[in-house]
Amino acid sequence: MANQRQYATGKRKNAIARAWVQLGSGGIVVNGKESSQYFTLLAQHAQIASPFEVINTIGQYQVQASVHGGGLSGQAGALRHAIAKALVQVNPEFRGPLKKKGFLTRDARIKERKKYGQKGARSRFQYSKR
Repeated sequence: MANQRQYATGKRKNAIARAWVQLGSGGIVVNGKESSQYFTLLAQHAQIASPFEVINTIGQYQVQASVHGGGLSGQAGALRHAIAKALVQVNPEFRGPLKKKGFLTRDARIKERKKYGQKGARSRFQYSKR
């Protein structure tokens, strides 16, 4: 697949990421900014780059992405999911290592809803015996 762009979406919590992956310089652009400017924490930046580290292709693929919804942590997880799915479309041999690390599985954990008659999802209103 000579220089074809592959598209994939990823989700995490309330964040949705759309990523286009193609052979290139290895830069990651998120919402028109460099990834290091958009995601300021090193842990988030490492999370985005982790699919490339697993398949030993650091600096070989260029990523253009747009993310919205949720917070920065959820957006980083959604972008990692989208990049991993797009890399499998680029080369199906990448599926094994990425699946083994769990990058192709959508993280289904979301915020639990508040229940009626309670203060929150699990916490109750204060109980007074007397």
